[in-house]
Amino acid sequence: MRITELFTSGRPFPSLEIVPPLGGITKDELLSSIEPLMEFQPRYINVTTHRDEFRYAPLPDGRFRKEVVNSRVSPVAVCASIQARFPVEVVPHIICGGQTAHDIERQLQDFRFMGIDNVMALRGDSLAGEKRFTPTPGGYSHASELVAAIQGAGNFCIGVGAYPEKHFEAANLETDIAFLKEKVDAGAHYIITQMFFDNDVFFRFEERCREAGITVPIIPGLKPLTSVRQLQLLPESFSIDIPPALTREIHAAGEDAVLVRQIGTDWCIRQCNGLLGRGVPAVHFYTMSKSRSVVEVLRSCF
Repeated sequence: MRITELFTSGRPFPSLEIVPPLGGITKDELLSSIEPLMEFQPRYINVTTHRDEFRYAPLPDGRFRKEVVNSRVSPVAVCASIQARFPVEVVPHIICGGQTAHDIERQLQDFRFMGIDNVMALRGDSLAGEKRFTPTPGGYSHASELVAAIQGAGNFCIGVGAYPEKHFEAANLETDIAFLKEKVDAGAHYIITQMFFDNDVFFRFEERCREAGITVPIIPGLKPLTSVRQLQLLPESFSIDIPPALTREIHAAGEDAVLVRQIGTDWCIRQCNGLLGRGVPAVHFYTMSKSRSVVEVLRSCF
């Protein structure tokens, strides 16, 4: 089923994003971590893709050999495992980074074979140490190019990402929304936002998108904050703001990790209920492969 068909059901629902686990975990361990979330009937699960990293191994003659470091289970294996166990759509991510156009065509062929109807098209991050994104020779530089290629390769429903607080590389939000419209004009069918912690940020972003002529569904993305460390890590990693009120609550909890997690969970519950109260068709949750706090949010909101 195409994801856009789910948005017209009239009843809001949750969706999830998981990260393929590091090697060493078994299929049953992965599925057991997803099982508690299925009680709340998520309609689809996004499976992220990570480009290969590299290391330089020393050789006896003093030179170095470039080696691929691929430490995660493949997204295809994760998607197949979820499909076989749970009655839920899987949405694999496809990224520009580290792949040629031919590599992406082969991925799409695999997904068609597996009966997967939906994909997320993303540029992907730069490699560690790169100042800016460098496309793979024979690949794509921008997500809009990737969307157009997928659109031309078959009948996939295509999701894309968006940044309510703007992508850190964009000069301003207006420019970033113009880039987002390019992705929609290239064939994207719906949008999922990066996580945010202030609903007003989402609604202002949604309004500006509509003013720019973007008409496809825009689905808010949420993540419960679970540790003091995330006050630093999330802004560093995703260029997002943490509201002062939430920051003060977390700092006031001090070293009480249980209280910190509960504060973050309660904040996310209020966010989710506020979004549902304003009529969003769905809410997307970034689980970071940890389900406990998300389960609490889903139990309170759905």
